[in-house]
Amino acid sequence: MICVDANGIPIGIDTESANRNEVILIEPLLDKLALQNRQPERVIYDKAADSDKLRLRLAARDIDLICPHKKDRVSPPLQDGRKLRRYRRRWIVERTIAWLHNYRRIVTRWERHDFLYEGFVILGCAFTLLKRF
Repeated sequence: MICVDANGIPIGIDTESANRNEVILIEPLLDKLALQNRQPERVIYDKAADSDKLRLRLAARDIDLICPHKKDRVSPPLQDGRKLRRYRRRWIVERTIAWLHNYRRIVTRWERHDFLYEGFVILGCAFTLLKRF
């Protein structure tokens, strides 16, 4: 999981097992942000984060979750369509992930220990940050 700012600069990463639900991984990622005294105003995510419980927990932290609703949603929608205009900028996150995929060691996890892999991801984020400036 990676959190980026509006310019695509990585500000937080969290590595977890691939078989974990993404909804429960969003809040630990927000806790591991590089800017500890600031939290984001909004989180833009894909349909995997369409959870009313997550929306309410993030709203308690004054964070607005912007994600489209799932097609088979049973409960009434909690956001109107105006906020989804910001969802169009999700390509910035995808571009940052593509920048990180320039490093072969990050694309496929070769390391046995998760702390080694997370170290290489942090190193890739640092190189990406240096290339941007």
